[in-house]
Amino acid sequence: MAAKTNNKQKATVNIDERPVDRYFREYEEAHQDDVNRIIHYICIPTLAFSLFGLIWAVPFPHLGFLGIYNGYFNWASFVIAIAIYFYLKLSPIISYFILFVLLGFSYGIMELVAWQQTGGPAMWLLCVSMLIPSVSALLIGNSREPEFAKNKLNIKSLTIAPAYLLNQLLNKLRIKN
Repeated sequence: MAAKTNNKQKATVNIDERPVDRYFREYEEAHQDDVNRIIHYICIPTLAFSLFGLIWAVPFPHLGFLGIYNGYFNWASFVIAIAIYFYLKLSPIISYFILFVLLGFSYGIMELVAWQQTGGPAMWLLCVSMLIPSVSALLIGNSREPEFAKNKLNIKSLTIAPAYLLNQLLNKLRIKN
């Protein structure tokens, strides 16, 4: 295996390593605290679900060319398409599982909308009530990490976190990505 040394980082990088493996390695290196890992296992899916629900709640315009399919498209449809494309570029297996997760999220959101229509609380309000504690717990958990002071929050970490957790599950099930 060929290796290349970067003078800036003084770390050995495997040239044959896939980008997804590098992202997972970097994510794991930045999340070493056991309590923080447990928080991530609980709060990343909750955060993802609540963000998905809030995007779903944004009103979508009525487009005449959609005809009878007008009610089936919303902003979350675009999020699904973009997410699947992004994760497909990283790992096809993970993208397939992410698709099933997002379809499960869609079902959950539709159930919350149905509950709202029968007099229950507003779906967006339930999503906000899940979002705030999730973000708070993640910030508390990340503050336990030595790398947190340097990195704070970044978009790459937010997009890799769900795939990393799914990869951990797939590894436990002995499914190679």
